[in-house]
Amino acid sequence: MPAKTLSGAPPTEWVEYMAQCAAAARDPRLQRFFAAWELLPTQPLADTPLVALDIETTGLDPRRHSIVSIGVVPFTLDRIQFSQRRHWLLKPRFQLQEKSVTLHRITHSVLHGAPDLTVVLEEVLASMAGRLPVVHYRNIERAFLESAVQFRLGEGLRFPVIDTMELEARVYRQSRTARLRRWLGGKPVSIRLHESRSRYGLPVYQPHHAVIDALATAELLQAQVAARFGPQTPIGELWG
Repeated sequence: MPAKTLSGAPPTEWVEYMAQCAAAARDPRLQRFFAAWELLPTQPLADTPLVALDIETTGLDPRRHSIVSIGVVPFTLDRIQFSQRRHWLLKPRFQLQEKSVTLHRITHSVLHGAPDLTVVLEEVLASMAGRLPVVHYRNIERAFLESAVQFRLGEGLRFPVIDTMELEARVYRQSRTARLRRWLGGKPVSIRLHESRSRYGLPVYQPHHAVIDALATAELLQAQVAARFGPQTPIGELWG
């Protein structure tokens, strides 16, 4: 399995990386997931099948905390296929943390009888296969999934994503205007999911439910593309 970290790499390297993973993966579920990747960086967003992905966890460190739920919502720029959403509650590898329970309200009783990720991994991967995942802060979704799969299968699971938080950061954290604002002592603009959505006039949803946050992320990307990009934008300009 290639061990190279691809964050910030040229977009064409993701295509090579996914092909290498398909050839090198030992677990058939991972083989099928990587082999289903047919997307090229030059492909327009309008022609790209997307899937919003959100996970709820017991904390922020994938080495010490666990996934407790996964939500996915398939969509395109034109349509959100909410009827095809999937949601899994998962038995955590590490103990629940009081702070995280307060956020997502997933308690021991809610998780009673929930399966380990290994049991539903094929369904999770099948729901994402052939689609470009869209997340809000890839350091959570991708890092936790990669760590969880590595622990259970001894193999990595890494894939390109569009990160709606990173798209907001390009404007509100990395632009010349944003840097000037910080230099003048201005307070950084929030790029969290709720505040980002509010800038595009999107409705307020109850946060920290994996499916609802996935829906919120899908809508945010549609709004970002309408405001700042366009349907013909190559996906290689947005993925990372």
